[in-house]
Amino acid sequence: MKPIETALLSFGMSGRVFHAPFIQLHPGFNLRGSWERSKKTIENAYPDSTSFDSMEAVLADPSIELVIVNTPIYSHFKYAMAALKAGKHIVVEKAFTCNAAEAEKLVSLAKEVHKKIFVYQNRRWDSDFLTLKKVHESGVLGDIVEAEFHFDRYNPLMSPKRHKEDAGPGAGIVTDLGPHLIDQALHLFGKPTHVFADLRKTRPGTEVIDLFEILLYYPSLRVRLKSGYYFKEPIPAFQLHGTKGSFIKTRSDRQEVDLDKGHVPMGENWGIDAPSEYGLLHVDGNSPERVPSEKGEYMAFYENVFQSLRSGVAPAVPGEDGIASMRVIDAAYESLEKQAVISY
Repeated sequence: MKPIETALLSFGMSGRVFHAPFIQLHPGFNLRGSWERSKKTIENAYPDSTSFDSMEAVLADPSIELVIVNTPIYSHFKYAMAALKAGKHIVVEKAFTCNAAEAEKLVSLAKEVHKKIFVYQNRRWDSDFLTLKKVHESGVLGDIVEAEFHFDRYNPLMSPKRHKEDAGPGAGIVTDLGPHLIDQALHLFGKPTHVFADLRKTRPGTEVIDLFEILLYYPSLRVRLKSGYYFKEPIPAFQLHGTKGSFIKTRSDRQEVDLDKGHVPMGENWGIDAPSEYGLLHVDGNSPERVPSEKGEYMAFYENVFQSLRSGVAPAVPGEDGIASMRVIDAAYESLEKQAVISY
């Protein structure tokens, strides 16, 4: 089949680490190039690619079929709208948009122009989450009554990227790390009935929310999502507690670390957890046991994009999933404002 000509809207960390290696490696894609505003580096990394001077130049190229919107969150809606209107399919980084209203407009426009949206939720293919998902779907824990997901770091320093630290649309940890946890929760458990959030500013001088605890309520289940920058000692990133037992797992997927080191995402050892990081399963009547981790595989996202655009397979993470996550984020901010539990 004809390769999917693909262009990035940024070749910073996300373009270099999360997108370009997979687009380059997958035989169904051709990395056409990237919009680069100042530093011109993509042609050094990928000699057959092009450094575009503007987004308009990217969108005007008739050969480009797919555009990766991997710019700061506040710009996602504007750039994604422009790409769709230019007749391009789009992959949009998290957070999908700044709010649910923008997300709904993007999905509506995509349907009008008969183009596809893929929300880049790569953490669905982390080894630790895939292991959690397998344990959950096995039913060994019985009915889940409590789940807790963390994305914790120790990093009290301000980011040099001002769009992450200046108060404004899309800034703060709720839209930075929050979408990973929210998407994973919705992917496992579906949409909640109610949302409650405790959002705080903890670093000296910060202008943005940098600690959150979001509770998702279901008829017989509560899910706690938490993230912050003052967690020096790691704690279990994933916990499932059911009527028959519990499963706990560290956040241990190595794909981002290895990609950042320049490793090519392929081979039998790619995405493999160390045995020391295996999750702990304790079911009533049995002794605690370690569960070997599933293989992490970010390429599965781009394989789905390829199959969707060339064979009509449904997107693994469609725009509707982006809307669902943004509705949780909207509800979290409303909960903060009203100090109340909000109906989803």
